[in-house]
Amino acid sequence: MRAAAAGGAASVRAALRGNARRYGMVIALAAIVVLFQILTGGLLLRPANVSNLVLQNSYVLILAVGMMLVIITGHIDLSVGSVVAFTGAVSAIMLAEWGLPLLVVLPLALLVGGLIGAWQGFWVAYVGLPAFIVTLAGMLVFRGLTLLVLGGESVGDLPSSARRLASGFVPGFEAGGVDLVPLALGAVVAALVVAGLRTSRSRALRHGIRVVPAPAALAVQVLAVGAVLALCTAFALHSGVPWVGALLLVLIAGYALFMASTVPGRRVYATGGNPKAAELSGVRTKRTVFWVFVNMGALSALAGLVFTARLNLAAPGAGTMFELDAIAAAFIGGASASGGVGTVVGAVVGALVMGVLNNGMSIIGLGVDWQQAIKGLVLLVAVAFDVLGKKGTLASGLEGLRGLFGGRPGGPSGAAGSGGAGAGSPLHGAAEREPAAQEAGDGGVQQHHRQGVQQ
Repeated sequence: MRAAAAGGAASVRAALRGNARRYGMVIALAAIVVLFQILTGGLLLRPANVSNLVLQNSYVLILAVGMMLVIITGHIDLSVGSVVAFTGAVSAIMLAEWGLPLLVVLPLALLVGGLIGAWQGFWVAYVGLPAFIVTLAGMLVFRGLTLLVLGGESVGDLPSSARRLASGFVPGFEAGGVDLVPLALGAVVAALVVAGLRTSRSRALRHGIRVVPAPAALAVQVLAVGAVLALCTAFALHSGVPWVGALLLVLIAGYALFMASTVPGRRVYATGGNPKAAELSGVRTKRTVFWVFVNMGALSALAGLVFTARLNLAAPGAGTMFELDAIAAAFIGGASASGGVGTVVGAVVGALVMGVLNNGMSIIGLGVDWQQAIKGLVLLVAVAFDVLGKKGTLASGLEGLRGLFGGRPGGPSGAAGSGGAGAGSPLHGAAEREPAAQEAGDGGVQQHHRQGVQQ
């Protein structure tokens, strides 16, 4: 009995280590929320502030989704802040000066952003220039074009339809002072989340990938449903679902499904995880990189339109440092600097970590200087966790500390940390790169990709 219990405990520890990246930042986000809820005297989770959090961080969430895909392919995009400013300026001119309706301006803005992404993607994918250099040049070029288009002045007084997109709320049905639309939406989203988690677990089991035990998986589902229902309840008690919140829901769900359950999404993982093996398996890596940059440009344009509509004007200095917010959200959410690793939900979690930190520190009156320093340290720790975890240094250090304080590094837990599904083991890498290994149409990617992980 004891041997079976010990074996089960070791299996649980190994599975949790293998999924540390997946759940680590979620636990960190929960801890940050609890901390600032205490420090702010309960102000953080008031319905009005929850809605404000979504509205304030909408552009970061949009950019983080696109940046996650870019980083998964092993590249980076430093131009998104300038592209946000440029497309926002063009959108403001079309709305305020030309008098075009929002339904016409929105697709035109996305087209402009897509063309910008295609320009940069061509140099990166087909010419072979480093993405760092290409997008650094883009950052300068489109910042200059923003100043040129605006003439150094702000363009404002946008129509109410544009302001409603960034700051308005979906019409609802109230009963007893509570909006019923968010509650119904929360029930639907919660059901979809549970179905998605169960499908992901079943897929992993079919491919022989180690997963957390059933009780732990059930706990994850309960916590996810609780978070969704709590968010929707806050919306219901305030003014309803923000329009930009509904837009974010569609974007996040669509991109998460695309990356996890479609062949093109798995090719994105394969391209970043092991480009040579992906090419040998028939994946057109250059085309994949090109379209990832097109997608980043289009999402930057969407973020630019949302940000401009929220401010009700386009300013020459808009979008400054937005690229760093998006990159930080992606890395905090579990992206790897070497590519091939990351999820859309992870990017959203990373953006929420940054957003809650900003909001909580502002409420308690912490200065901007300390806010910048703390956010920088959070980013450094997140990337260090990724690098040290891959090298096995993190697991070795933890086992050494356990041995120092009376633990038994050579026992079952030590074996699991160093030879099982630890952070630096091939099994862990395969678990993180699960979507690339599951591609049915490119069966050779799995073999070559895992060989690349073992190297």
